[in-house]
Amino acid sequence: MNTIELAPHRIAGLLAPAVDRTFRAGMLAGRDGGGAELSQRYGGVTATGFLVDLRTRLAAPGGTVDGPGFAAITRYQDPVACRRTVDKQVAHGMIYRGPDGALSATERGGAFLAELYQVHAEVTEELWAGHDDRVARLVALLGRLLSYALVLADEEGDRGGSAFAALAPPYEPDGTPSGVLLLNRLGTLRHHRADAHAAAWTAAGHTASSIAALPTGPERLAIELETDRRAAEPYAVLSAEERLTMLADLAALPG
Repeated sequence: MNTIELAPHRIAGLLAPAVDRTFRAGMLAGRDGGGAELSQRYGGVTATGFLVDLRTRLAAPGGTVDGPGFAAITRYQDPVACRRTVDKQVAHGMIYRGPDGALSATERGGAFLAELYQVHAEVTEELWAGHDDRVARLVALLGRLLSYALVLADEEGDRGGSAFAALAPPYEPDGTPSGVLLLNRLGTLRHHRADAHAAAWTAAGHTASSIAALPTGPERLAIELETDRRAAEPYAVLSAEERLTMLADLAALPG
């Protein structure tokens, strides 16, 4: 077995597209399998958009996303446009914005999120039917990864102004189906890598707009490799075999 290929930084790079593919498949299934209709009942995307993005924190009783966390989550979007979007969702009675800029779900917003969790339960059960063992393994491995990533963030004092810190750990009430656990843990892991990527392009002298415009080439490759390095540390909690199992299970899931 080539253990070099299983080193944390290599797995971080190999897993990123597999995580994205599986997560996007689940979210697309949710939209097409009732999520879009659910959103319309609550006022449409104008009313619900950021609630979907922030669901793993705002669905929790008392859950909030602070201003720096929201800025990190939306770092590639126009901040003025984001504020206007939040203004509309506040006006729709879906989100509450505190004096310090922290966001939380209103009672109506919380009801929407509870229904959204149910939609995601139904569609992921169908999408990943027949793959119960793979889903269970991935849920367990992702749980260990995210827990270790949180420990590392606490040790490094890196719990403010990051997308990962804003949304981790994901809200998982008792009885949450495995498909929802998998979907939301994958989404949270994506934010961990997004923070690593932002740190890498910031260190290289880029901004959110300049990195978005950077073409494929040696400079972008160097930033991606640095992203892998920065995103790799939590994978040290998994054995080489577990890292490979995670990659294989994600590749085998439909979507």
